Amino acid sequence: MSIDLSQFIPTFLEESFEGLEVMESGLLNLDANDSEQINAIFRAAHSIKGGAGTFGFGHITEFTHVVETLLDEVRGGDRAFTPSLQSLLLQSVDCIRMLLEAARDGVECENDQIGTVHQELVAELEGGAPAPATDTPQAQPADTGAQQQKGWLIHFVPEPHLLMTGNEPILMMSALAELGDTELSVLEDKLPEFSELNPEELHLAWQVQLFSDCSEADVREVFEWVEDDCELTITPLLDTAVESAPAEELAPQVDTPVEQPTAAKTPAPTTQETPKTAAKPAARKASQEAGSIRVGIDKIDGLINRVGELVITQSMLSQAGSELAEQDLPAVERLHEGLVQLERNTRDLQEEVMRIRMLPISFVFNRFPRMVHDVSAKLNKQVELKLSGEQTELDKTVMEKIGDPLVHLVRNSLDHGLEPPEERLAAGKDETGIVHLNAYHQGGYIVIEIKDDGRGLNTERIREKALENGLISPDQPLAESEIHELIFRAGFSTAAEVSDLSGRGVGMDVVRKNIESLGGHVSVQSETGKGSTFTVSLPLTLAILDGQLVQINDEVYIVPLVSVVESIQVADSELQGIAGEGRLFRFRDEYIPIIHLRRVFDVASSAATASTSLMVVVEGGGMKVGLIVDDLQGQQQVVIKSLETNYKRVDGISGATILGDGDVALILDVAGLIKIGLEPTTKHELHRKNEQLQVEEEALA
Repeated sequence: MSIDLSQFIPTFLEESFEGLEVMESGLLNLDANDSEQINAIFRAAHSIKGGAGTFGFGHITEFTHVVETLLDEVRGGDRAFTPSLQSLLLQSVDCIRMLLEAARDGVECENDQIGTVHQELVAELEGGAPAPATDTPQAQPADTGAQQQKGWLIHFVPEPHLLMTGNEPILMMSALAELGDTELSVLEDKLPEFSELNPEELHLAWQVQLFSDCSEADVREVFEWVEDDCELTITPLLDTAVESAPAEELAPQVDTPVEQPTAAKTPAPTTQETPKTAAKPAARKASQEAGSIRVGIDKIDGLINRVGELVITQSMLSQAGSELAEQDLPAVERLHEGLVQLERNTRDLQEEVMRIRMLPISFVFNRFPRMVHDVSAKLNKQVELKLSGEQTELDKTVMEKIGDPLVHLVRNSLDHGLEPPEERLAAGKDETGIVHLNAYHQGGYIVIEIKDDGRGLNTERIREKALENGLISPDQPLAESEIHELIFRAGFSTAAEVSDLSGRGVGMDVVRKNIESLGGHVSVQSETGKGSTFTVSLPLTLAILDGQLVQINDEVYIVPLVSVVESIQVADSELQGIAGEGRLFRFRDEYIPIIHLRRVFDVASSAATASTSLMVVVEGGGMKVGLIVDDLQGQQQVVIKSLETNYKRVDGISGATILGDGDVALILDVAGLIKIGLEPTTKHELHRKNEQLQVEEEALA
């Protein structure tokens, strides 16, 4: 019966992309003396090559084989790891990624870069830089001539769990026998007492003398699927070694080296490696107990949708239970207790399911070391990238959509923010600029900061460019923060020349649009000569939220609870009128603008008088506003349904949901409401009043 290997291709591709991340990260941070890191990079390339060969992707196998050979020479000390080799290997990672993507999509990869890089790899392999001179005695070649190699001495110590991975040592020994004559010795020194023996674990080891003229690569290919699950030592088998050491005497050399001629030429595992080997099974067992499984995202999305429907059903039952609460019956009391328990269990289930789709932001941050490396080299700038908060989690859906906006913000810091080395030195700064990415949770949001210590935003230049483009009028008064906001206007750019990095006026407006489409906000703070900080705030999830229900006439709307600061009752006399129909309210130590929701959504006026208005103070888009509503209802957990998918995008609305009574309620987008509900004159007057208030408070202090 044949096995259909095509079913395993998606898993191979997913693991290969992960392997490329390991290679790229390792190459960027590689120290030539870090053998562990070099081995990790080599293993990743080796796994990709082996898997590609298994599934018939010959072009991937051929390309990766050259990369693997170069890496093998580096880890063996036969080739120096130079900056030019680092750059070439990073390019090869890009090429392998393109080949894998083509294999995933079932198309031919026709990118000319792949052929060019492959030729450069072959040229490097055939005539590249040799490894630096070492203290190896020069007499060794002459000595090797006296001791002709007859084959290979193989020491194979599998991990106890090897059999449970589906691998069979007997088949490996048979594969070795196909390469030449073999003499086997079984090592039983780690065999436990019979009473402690686990029949599913493997406690034997093998020492094999292979008499063949095959290469070491041929031998390693036999063990390529178990290299991470064993201790494997392969050394040349020389004439003197074979004649002076019978097979029966080779086994003790593993644990207790003896003074034989083979000791110098056949390095076996030393006693220093024994604790490491003994400790690995315990570590392996711990990792297996805390292991993971691969599940398709479509299955997770289906599960989340089902939980969402459960939340709606639970809400309907709770509302029905509330209507029955007035009846003094024992059955109603038990029903109420059951509904309370159902609500608690539903919330716990929802939180656990949402955690499945939460991933650390490191999945996005990991792309930036390579990008900073390439862009800084192109700009001839020296840049240090700092990352913090990489384990901060957010929803996978949000993460997939935030990658490109963050890339543009980082490129903006590299191109516009950081100065060239000579300019930094002239300004008394270190010639190496710093770009710092930081992520943390704040309420129901994740906040991502992109900070640089560059020249900061040029306020005068931004204003001049805005006047040239007709974005503002010459007599329009703008505060410094408002001028900074102009960089997010469509078509705005201060770059003197158009390049592949900047100058086309396309980017920052798209960044803001994409972030706001996720219910988020982006703002900028800058100080001339000190640097700039871009702050991105995003909701943790786009699936379920806790909301405050508000009523306007007969319509019910939902305000995200994370945006609500306070709910208060205000009198008309407390509202200060300004130019036009705008009004401000003194909220503690600042003024906030007022937005009448019934005017924004053109809802008929209710019976409520203007002197007894209810106001919900909310925060979004970097500022606070007061929303005037007719009534406040309860708080409720709601399932977010995309309005754009089912209808079209509506400014000020982030989605819709189904309430417990079956009615549809719209979910408010606070940042969007502020944008469409406030006039420019109101914003300017608000800024002026708050500045005046600050001056008065400082005078009193």
